[in-house]
Amino acid sequence: MAKKVVASLKTTTGKDFAKVIRMVKSPKTGAYSFKETIVSNDVVKEFLEKS
Repeated sequence: MAKKVVASLKTTTGKDFAKVIRMVKSPKTGAYSFKETIVSNDVVKEFLEKS
């Protein structure tokens, strides 16, 4: 039964997105934090290039 559930989760739409994790420095404290977003595979490079 587990094989059927795993097989049903593999859809073609899930492969069109990527989870991007960016490290952001706080201007007040200087500490780093992580910002996670899910973007389309087409715009990953554009997302990482912009500040």
